[in-house]
Amino acid sequence: MERIWLKSYPEGVPADINPAAYGSLADFFAASVDRFRDRPAYVSMGRTITYGDLDGLSRAFASYLIEAAKLPRGARVALMMPNVLQYPVALFGALRAGYVVVNCNPLYSPRELHHQLVDSGAQAIVVLENFAQTLEKAIAGTEVREVIVTGAGDLLGAPRGFITNFVLRRIQRAVPPWRLPQAVRFNRALAAGRGRRAELPKIEAADLAFLQYTGGTTGVPKGAMLTHGNMIANLQQVSAWISPVMKSEGETFVTALPLYHVFALTVNAFVPMMIGAHNLLIANPRDIKGFVKALSETPFTVLSGVNTLFNGLLNNPEFLRLDFSRLHLAVAGGMAVQRAVAEHWKQVTGRPLIEGYGLTETAPIATCNLLSIEDYTGAIGLPMPSTDIAIRDSEGKDVPFGEAGELCIKGPQVMAGYWMKPDETANVMTADGYLRTGDIARVDERGFFYIVDRQKDMIIVSGFNVYPNEIEDVVMSHPGVHEVGAVGVPDAKSGEAVKIVVVRKDDALTDAEIIAHCRQHLTGYKTPRHVEFRDTLPRSPIGKILRRELKDPNAAAAKPKETAEQKSA
Repeated sequence: MERIWLKSYPEGVPADINPAAYGSLADFFAASVDRFRDRPAYVSMGRTITYGDLDGLSRAFASYLIEAAKLPRGARVALMMPNVLQYPVALFGALRAGYVVVNCNPLYSPRELHHQLVDSGAQAIVVLENFAQTLEKAIAGTEVREVIVTGAGDLLGAPRGFITNFVLRRIQRAVPPWRLPQAVRFNRALAAGRGRRAELPKIEAADLAFLQYTGGTTGVPKGAMLTHGNMIANLQQVSAWISPVMKSEGETFVTALPLYHVFALTVNAFVPMMIGAHNLLIANPRDIKGFVKALSETPFTVLSGVNTLFNGLLNNPEFLRLDFSRLHLAVAGGMAVQRAVAEHWKQVTGRPLIEGYGLTETAPIATCNLLSIEDYTGAIGLPMPSTDIAIRDSEGKDVPFGEAGELCIKGPQVMAGYWMKPDETANVMTADGYLRTGDIARVDERGFFYIVDRQKDMIIVSGFNVYPNEIEDVVMSHPGVHEVGAVGVPDAKSGEAVKIVVVRKDDALTDAEIIAHCRQHLTGYKTPRHVEFRDTLPRSPIGKILRRELKDPNAAAAKPKETAEQKSA
């Protein structure tokens, strides 16, 4: 397919980037902390650390792993923490020491954590004590020999840190009892590292930086191998894209999405470092009230999130009263942005939601809309610099222009493959170097790409393709709907029928009203045949609606309630 989209690149954004601008993430980090040493880097729960502080803390942690823990070069180090200050310290410490970071969701069950630790061969883990009980149940049979446990207040200083840990442990009882005899406390590890200033290794672009676990395009949990070169390339791509609106100082990023997720990892952990931005860490974005309070106390300029997070904020009365005069960039990814949410966001904040697209396998950003857009278009934008996109049919041939097919991506940000799974890698990588995404897309005459839907989520009604995104957009336009998910369910006559699961904004809303609304905007076979009301929808850690759980009407009742320690994350 001709690279027609290059004609639409915004002024000042190059068609190609230099992926060798930095040899590794360690080189990038060293340059950033040297340049911005006195600037504030992260703020969490009222405590701010500078880039110089981050340099010293991460260097101490790297020295501990090398000299005290005696981890071999290239060892996998698991991180199991929400957005607390310890996360960036451990992240950059492990990367500087030449280790491979394995990000773990703190809400994993013992079974899920055990699988990831065994599959990755992790030899060390840093875990927030709220989740140490899960690790205790999962660690047997793994290669983990170094366990570092931290409390939420460990880097907050006195007396705030002591008070925070006391409240979580004794009053909120958010820390279940655990027993890990080999565990070392995080602050003790830092103290030991300060006294053992290790020589940091030379790291190459081809070295692994992350095993980032994902269901990928087939649903089987596996580790996407992201090299230092992959991450540097995507950092360069995103930086080139947003640099026209970024200031050299005074930027404050809001990090509500968990840093262990690849979207926030790039957009919120690495991109701000390129310009020396301040980073507000939100440990629990599910606590919308606390989140909005933090926003009211911090003049923020950049906010990233997913559709459900933006929708949650817009339904909070206090958020609507915030001062948005300094906000100049709101970035959405991770799931499709719904028109109703985008338009409401623009109405409230005066700023558009800039939607991008990517996968764990693309480190993650592959396309993004122009920052100059004013209104929602439904597009996922143009390819990042140095990125080629093809739209292909089931036989791997390019489809005629304007038709829908599988989105395939080629670029320096595309992963090196799946860890220890050559067959899975071969299933998604084509002979000419493209990653098959499993997403159905089309391109318009300007070169803007649109996701029609996931192949695996597509509903087939009497032979016709029905895409859940379209159904959800229509249902969300009803004023009585708060959230919705659409799935296909078996039907004796049509093979499948459309089912929607709705969270009501108006308790008086009926299924008949919703179906009548859909009939006004959808053809007959796309109109939902089944409507189910629930109080909440199942979500992934970043807020993406889990459609597979919507097919079972008993899923909501069967799903266990969150424990106190899960809520505290």
